[in-house]
This record gives sequence, C-alpha cells and structure tokens, in this order.
Amino acid sequence: MISIPLYLTAAYECSYLDAQFAQSVFVHPSCSLTNEMYAQLIEQGFRRSGDQVYKPYCAQCSACIPVRLAVDDFKPNRRQKRCLTKNRQIGVDIKPAVFSWAHYELYIRYQMIRHKDGDMAKVSAEEYFDFLGSTWCNTQFVEFSIDNELAGVAVVDQFDNALSAVYTFFDPKFSSLSLGVYAVLWQIEQARSLHKEFLYLGYWIKACQKMSYKSDYQPLQSLIDRQWVDER
Repeated sequence: MISIPLYLTAAYECSYLDAQFAQSVFVHPSCSLTNEMYAQLIEQGFRRSGDQVYKPYCAQCSACIPVRLAVDDFKPNRRQKRCLTKNRQIGVDIKPAVFSWAHYELYIRYQMIRHKDGDMAKVSAEEYFDFLGSTWCNTQFVEFSIDNELAGVAVVDQFDNALSAVYTFFDPKFSSLSLGVYAVLWQIEQARSLHKEFLYLGYWIKACQKMSYKSDYQPLQSLIDRQWVDER
C-alpha cells in the first residue's frame, strides 16, 4: 500500500450520539484515489461519502466500529426469511452510477418521511449525487421495483473480494415490505453469486438505535485494534 496523505477535521457535533463531539480523518483531496486503493482502505475501517474517504478519529470515543459480514457463513433468521418471502416478486435491475431524476425524487421522498428533521431532506440534485456517486469507485445503483414501479434503490460498491453497502432508500409507501432489510439480503446473495467473501456494512454503534440493525446479520466481524474479529 502506498503512503496516503490524511488530514484531521476540527471537532463537530456528532450525528449519532447526543451531547458528543466527533472528529474524522479524511484522505487529502490531493490524493488521486482508485477503486483498488479504496478496497485496501475499507479493510482498514474507512468509508466513502461521494469521492471523499474518511473514518472516525475521536480522541475520547471509539463507539463507531467498522463491521462486515462473511457472506458464505450467513444464514437468515426467521424475520429475514419472512422478508424474503414477502418480497419474492420484486424486480431487480442493476444500473450504472449515473444521475437519475427518478432516483433523486425517490431519495427526497424517503428523507422527508424517514429523516425529515435532517439536512439530507433539503439537498439539491447535485448534492444528492455528490453524496452517493463517485468519479473513481466501481459503484452500481440497484433498482428494486414492484409491479413495474420504482420502489427502492441500493447503492453498492464492488471490489475484487467484497461488496460494500453504501446507502439504501425507498418509497415510504412500501415501508411494510421492509425494503431496507431486503436490500441487505439481496446484497448478501449478490456477493455470494459473484464469489465475494464479504459485505461491508459501514459503522455499528451500540448506543445508536438507527445503527443497531446491523447486528441482525451474523456472523458479523468487527474491526478492533486494526484486526477483524469474528463476533460469533
């Protein structure tokens, strides 16, 4: 791995834990990243937001734990099996990572219902794609449709030995179908079919309810002290 320049942000209000301040370390914009370089960085706990690659680097807190799933060892639990059965008629179409007005409008509807108090419900089309797209990463936008109607989109990065779940959004009127769960289950099966070893799920935070769902996918591995540890 080549040497990569990093910079540390100033402290800012934490998005996940109340009354906490956070810091992140970012890959410096002067570094021309590639998909292969990011594959090595994600193994070290980094994630991307658009073209920016970062990881939490908080002096007084280590709550953000990178997690990944060994897909060949995964067995769905009862709730996940019900989700698969409920969504067996869903159509799936894998699209390149290009801007789509239909995706953007769906994203805004999702944010207005699920995260209406957050800034993400107010982003422009350009800001939306800057968040999810990338100029150098091997990214796909996976469409889920119900009766030929766009119901959800999963943004997925692909590497030689892994997939990475970037973000999923869906039409709130289909909330009863648990499309967020279905998107993860689809990515697990897709990773298997492509002979990938892992699905990266981002950061797990014990005290944050909206991150707790990741522990439903087992056997989960956590990056602790620079080593991936099997939680079984």
